[in-house]
Amino acid sequence: MKYLMSNFSRVDVAFTRGKGAKLWDSNGEKYIDFAAGIGVCSLGHASPVVIEAINTQSAMIIHSSNIYRVLPQEVLAKKISNLLGYQTYAVFCNSGAEANEAAIKMARKYGATKFESKKYEILTLKNSFHGRTMATLSATGQDKFHPEIFAPYIEGFKFYDGIDEIIANISDKTVAVMIELIQGEGGICPLDKKSVQKLAKILKEKNLLLITDEVQCGVYRSGEFVASKIYGIEPDIITFAKGLAGGVPIGACVARENIFAPGEHGSTFGGNHLATSTANAVLRELEYLYESGELKKTTDEFVENLEKIVKDFPNFFESHTGLGLMQGLVLKDSTNLSILFAECLRNGLLVLKSGSKTLRFLPPLNIKKKEIKAGFEILRKTLEELQD
Repeated sequence: MKYLMSNFSRVDVAFTRGKGAKLWDSNGEKYIDFAAGIGVCSLGHASPVVIEAINTQSAMIIHSSNIYRVLPQEVLAKKISNLLGYQTYAVFCNSGAEANEAAIKMARKYGATKFESKKYEILTLKNSFHGRTMATLSATGQDKFHPEIFAPYIEGFKFYDGIDEIIANISDKTVAVMIELIQGEGGICPLDKKSVQKLAKILKEKNLLLITDEVQCGVYRSGEFVASKIYGIEPDIITFAKGLAGGVPIGACVARENIFAPGEHGSTFGGNHLATSTANAVLRELEYLYESGELKKTTDEFVENLEKIVKDFPNFFESHTGLGLMQGLVLKDSTNLSILFAECLRNGLLVLKSGSKTLRFLPPLNIKKKEIKAGFEILRKTLEELQD
């Protein structure tokens, strides 16, 4: 790693191939993957669906730029709108942070053009995470993401402890509220449903925007195409990324209004032929898993195992949290988080950390029952070793 910038604290493991929810490293050691590239590999590794989509599209055209029409991009935009059940307009990019950047710019334009006096402030939650660009860091509420070395941050963002506090602080400068319905980096914390519905109602009455950051919880990760459906709301803007193309970099920001005019936003790579044709194939497969009931069966199996872990290891865990296959085990002692992460890896299981004391699980959405069983056997073995 001599020539790489030190912006990642990398674990000294290099994966060279995968299949389903299994990975092999450069030494030939096998692992069960309960992380899926931080929720990116929604169909696991070496998915035939993803391979076929990439091979087919790359043999025709990979990229032409957004100067011209990109037909699979148009198909994907329509598909997302159909899955949401209402008309939306899409902007495609390459990551979750870029999708949130687009949402922020949309909100700023909306606030500058829809009211007599300009509105520009976006309210978010203190436990939030929205990305690592300057604007999305500024929108992120967690203090640990605001080191002085990157200051000054972009103005126009305010953070509050909860939904009720956000509602109480809506001002004549407020244009939008941006929330993760399930906070990913903040400890796998689903927001309270009634509070979110109350917020949505108030914002609609005030003609202000509700932005849901579904970069991690979207694309069936919560059990539905969008977590918004579980919450019974129809946001004005929704952002996607991670699992949308099964590992090919993509981001999407969709809005109920056609907000941008030509030249106001763009991306060289965003929504190119390869990314959007792969995303179309991934969505077809995920929709099948959802409609067939396979996704629910897999989720029930996974959650049942998590509940057994909490019951059988009360010295370690106080509860499990999450929705769908975006799950966490909340530790009683936060010092065990890094220990469990490292020891699970040593024993051949990939898990993730979230917040200060949550062990995070984002397995492939099509993970097999035998892979779930194998992964939880490793987790049990690891906990038993640490308990001795």
